[in-house]
Amino acid sequence: MRKLKLQVQMTIDGFVAGPNGELDWMWLPGERDEKIFTDVIDLADSCDIILLGRKMTREFVDYWENVVDNQPDSPEQALAQRMVNMRKIAFSRTQTAISGRNLEVENGDLVEAITALKKQAGKDIMVYGGAGFLSSLIEHDLIDEYYIFRNPVAIGSGLSIFKAQKSLKLESTTTYKDGKMLHKYLPV
Repeated sequence: MRKLKLQVQMTIDGFVAGPNGELDWMWLPGERDEKIFTDVIDLADSCDIILLGRKMTREFVDYWENVVDNQPDSPEQALAQRMVNMRKIAFSRTQTAISGRNLEVENGDLVEAITALKKQAGKDIMVYGGAGFLSSLIEHDLIDEYYIFRNPVAIGSGLSIFKAQKSLKLESTTTYKDGKMLHKYLPV
C-alpha cells in the first residue's frame, strides 16, 4: 500500500507560515545548501501524486509552471519539472475545477478519497500543504511519514499544522550547512 508523505518547511518555533501565510522566512540571505534541493528531488521521485489544499494550489501551480516556462536557467528547474509534470490533486469543498497542468480537483470525503488513493498501485503520495489542509490530514491520522525541514528562524506567530497533541517517533535527521535540518518522523 502507498504511503502518504508530508513534506513541509517549519520555523524553529513551529510555524509553517506567517499569520497571513507569509513564507519570506524560508530563504533568508546567506549560504544556501544545494543538498536540500537534491533531497527534495529524491523525496519527490519516491512519489507519483502530489496532494494540495485548495488555498495553496494556485500559488503552488503558478510558481512551478512559471519556473518551467520562463526560467530555463533556474537552479530549481529540475524540481520544477517534477512539480509540473506530476499528477496533482487539489482538495476543495468550494471549487470543482482549478486550472493547471496535470491538476484535478477532489470534492469528496477527505478520508475516503485518500484511503482509496493509498490502495491504488503506484509510488507513494506527497502532500505539501497548506496549513489547514495538513491539519485535517494530521487530525485524521492519514500521514504515514513526516518530513519536516526546520529552518533556523523564529517568527513569533503564524500558522501551525498541529492543533492537538501528536506523538511522533524520530526516524532520522539530516543537517545542512545553512543551518536547516530535515527531520523524518513516523507516527507512534
